Amino acid sequence: MVRPAPAPVPARLALRDDHHWLSMYVDRDGAEQLLALWALAARSARSLVHLPIRANPVPDGVVGDGVPVSLDLVLLHHSLGFPTASWKRVRSRLDAGRPGTTATPDQDFPDEAAIDHRRREYRSFRDHLAFDIAAHTLFVVGSSTAFREHGTALRGLVDQAPSYPQRYPHAGHFCVELGAGPWSRPRNRPRVPGLLHIQYSGDWRA
Repeated sequence: MVRPAPAPVPARLALRDDHHWLSMYVDRDGAEQLLALWALAARSARSLVHLPIRANPVPDGVVGDGVPVSLDLVLLHHSLGFPTASWKRVRSRLDAGRPGTTATPDQDFPDEAAIDHRRREYRSFRDHLAFDIAAHTLFVVGSSTAFREHGTALRGLVDQAPSYPQRYPHAGHFCVELGAGPWSRPRNRPRVPGLLHIQYSGDWRA
């Protein structure tokens, strides 16, 4: 189990189930933390990467559809075969843990031009993400390849999002959308949304 150490000034991240889709909000520090943990999940096939954020508020002014449900986040490799139904029991046994440090390469994700997105529609392709929800936690499950290739899109939250309002002052917000499996063959359980919308909120107010 890997969790980020508490910071003097916590990064802002919030995640919730809006029923039709999953909505996540990050500021600059939150985007950097998410990207680092995503890279760790790509490299740590035997770890559960846990981000306990369900108590965090969303930015001021966010309006959801119906009654949203706040969620924690867990990233894990599909080869673990972790039974998500056991998460509540596992989480209740977690303690403060032991401090440690790790590092991932700056260029751990491929360039966008090197990713052939068309092959994701092939029936033989297996490197999709899958989502599951248990005990107020979103589980993002995938292979190392899946985490790395989707991490390329997430990198935009760090490299492009902060300057986006200056470059495109009349555009809307900067966001990244991650889907579970090919649209034609969703890999989620019933009632688990298949789309994760991650919105950059640089001027976060809560």
